[in-house]
Formats: sequence, C-alpha cells, structure tokens
Amino acid sequence: MLKQKIAKDDFMHEDPWRIFRIISEFVDGFEVLSKVGKAVSIFGSSRTKPGDKYYKLGEEIAYQLAKAGFAIITGSGPGMMEAANKGAKRARGHSIGLNIEIPSEQKPNPYVDTLIDFHYFFVRKVMFVKYAKAFVIMPGGFGTLDELFEAINLIQTERIEKFPVVLTGGEYWRGMVEWIENTVLERGNISSSDLAIFKVIDHPKEIVRYINKFYSNSSTK
Repeated sequence: MLKQKIAKDDFMHEDPWRIFRIISEFVDGFEVLSKVGKAVSIFGSSRTKPGDKYYKLGEEIAYQLAKAGFAIITGSGPGMMEAANKGAKRARGHSIGLNIEIPSEQKPNPYVDTLIDFHYFFVRKVMFVKYAKAFVIMPGGFGTLDELFEAINLIQTERIEKFPVVLTGGEYWRGMVEWIENTVLERGNISSSDLAIFKVIDHPKEIVRYINKFYSNSSTK
C-alpha cells in the first residue's frame, strides 16, 4: 500500500499530471474573463510607492479608462498594480487582478473586485493578452519589460491582431526607445514599421482618446 501511495505522489509531480492543472487554469481564466467585456491591461513595477508620481499617474489613467467603460486588469499586486486597481475602483469600474503564486507570496491589493489565482506565468500571460483591448505599460522592471516585449513580438509576427500598446512615463522609457531606434533598427534587426507597434503617451485622457480612436478607425475599415 505504501509503495502504491509513493507511486501516486510521484505521478502527481510529473509532467503528465501538470497538464491537468494547466488546463484547469486556462478553463478558470476563460470562464471568468470572457464575461468582462472590453478591458485594458495595465503593467508596472510592484515596488512603486503610493507617494510616487508614477503611482498617481497610474491611478489617474485607470480612473479615466474605467470612466470610459473599460475594465482594468492588473497582476493584482502592490505598486503600480495597486494604483491601477485603485483608480478603477474609484471610478466604480470593474477592477480585476490576475495573481501569481511566487516564492515571495504576492498578496492581492485591496482594490481588486475579481481575483483569479495562477500557478503558471504563461497561462496568466495569455489572459492578459486575450482579454485586453490595449496594454498600458507604466515604469517597471523585468516583469513589465517581459509583458511589453512579448506583446510587441506577437503583434510584429502577426500571431495576434494589432492592438494599442502604450508606454507611459516618457522620461522613463526615453533611453530604451532611443536604443531601439538607434541600435536595433539601425542594425536592421527590426523594420521601421515595427516602431509603430507602440506609442508613448503621458496624459491619461489622451490615452483614452488614442485607444478609442484606434477601435473607431478599425471598425470603419
């Protein structure tokens, strides 16, 4: 009997067993988010403090987007994620958090209305893209850059339809944008048309107008 139990426990930690957990995460995410309607995913550093200018900017952007009828999706954690969920909550919009299980035990911020927990980063990333009408990228670290460049790459390779990708906090992104233009493009590693995949916009209401205009123009084509 003990031998059988050990064999079962081993199986549950092997790849075939993980498939069932992966499927269940996709099913849970699809079931909840398919009912959300139009939404915008907002990314940024979890280390940003409430008094920071970018925290305030992120809150105002989410507030304006929520007032315009967009649900706000974040990673549910502190920092910029909290700011975005707070802004959505202040506007009485739908505030969504996609939480990830990590060793440091990220706790959802108190402004999340709908919370979904994920064990696998790649499943969570699918949800950010699939159910967002736009990405707003606030100043952040490796995780934020990962989400930014994956979205850009998916659009560039036409794996997904083009959608608005907005970088906010122009001074923060200036060096990276200049490097892309002066080094990556200059060496021929991207095309000049690829630079149009993302746009730098700092004003909250202008971001809303840009996203709405994008879809207004798309619907008339």
